[in-house]
Amino acid sequence: MLAFISARQAGLDDPLRLRRAESTRRSHPDVHKFSVETVQWYPHDTGMFTSSSFDKTLKIWDTNTLQPADVFNFEGTVYSHHMSPVATKHCLIAVGTKSPKVQLCDLKSGSCSQILQGHRQEVLAVAWSPRYEYVLATASADSRVKLWDVRRASGCLITLDQHNGEKSKASSEAANTAHNGRVNGLCFTSDGLHLLSTGTDDRMRLWNSSSGENTLVNYGKVCNESRKGLKFTISTGCDPEFAFVPYGSTIAVYTVYSGELITMLRGHYSTVDCCVFQPNFQELYSGSRDCNILAWVPALREPVPDEDAEKQHLNPAFEDGWSSSDDEG
Repeated sequence: MLAFISARQAGLDDPLRLRRAESTRRSHPDVHKFSVETVQWYPHDTGMFTSSSFDKTLKIWDTNTLQPADVFNFEGTVYSHHMSPVATKHCLIAVGTKSPKVQLCDLKSGSCSQILQGHRQEVLAVAWSPRYEYVLATASADSRVKLWDVRRASGCLITLDQHNGEKSKASSEAANTAHNGRVNGLCFTSDGLHLLSTGTDDRMRLWNSSSGENTLVNYGKVCNESRKGLKFTISTGCDPEFAFVPYGSTIAVYTVYSGELITMLRGHYSTVDCCVFQPNFQELYSGSRDCNILAWVPALREPVPDEDAEKQHLNPAFEDGWSSSDDEG
């Protein structure tokens, strides 16, 4: 059971890390020229990782040499990319760019092998299902979230509708939209049965990924002023599951299925841009414009022999939750 989180700065105290950090400094000839938006390990081994940037490129890196093994170039800004964590029959990287077309890059051929057409504006977030290797979710500035089976050439499987088809409650402009603003964040639950989306309408919505139904979980106001992709994450191996969402200079922690705001994690000094959950150690990592990476580590709680005393001293909201500590930095 997880008690709560303390924060520590993820410093480069290891000599190997220092050497590698030095080798990718700004003077390195292969470094990205503008803001790096997404970084992801190759899901099957750590010998390779990928990065994409506002410099209109997606780079495939050899971890051992820290040299690009391949570079994909695009006509517009790259907001997001993602590789399937479960795929065994394809090596596709989904890429969201300034274009309304979703690009699928094939690692085997080294080319953009497929284009998904259906969005009307830039694609801000992409996420492969952790359950089905051919199912992809995409989110756009056109207020829409689409689910695709990339084997089908006929178009998307579902366009998510916040009103669940009840047109009487929706204006013609809002029909078949997931949010009332730009949709800039997507994350599947670990079992792939649900999809969480965030938008600049300050709302977060939980969807049944099979039926496309809006589950109508109320998370309250989720402040989101980002003009680009918002990288948030969902826990794995927790009961209940938690969503960690950048919220200004803090990180809001919600229970996924009830929508309860558990706590706000404070430790950064500027806007938080991304969060990622590490399931093996049950740790959360966050990156901010303050140039710091913080590791939020589950803190062990001293056992309380008297059960009644434990109930008196422990806020029920934190019994299975996550929190920040004002005593630890």
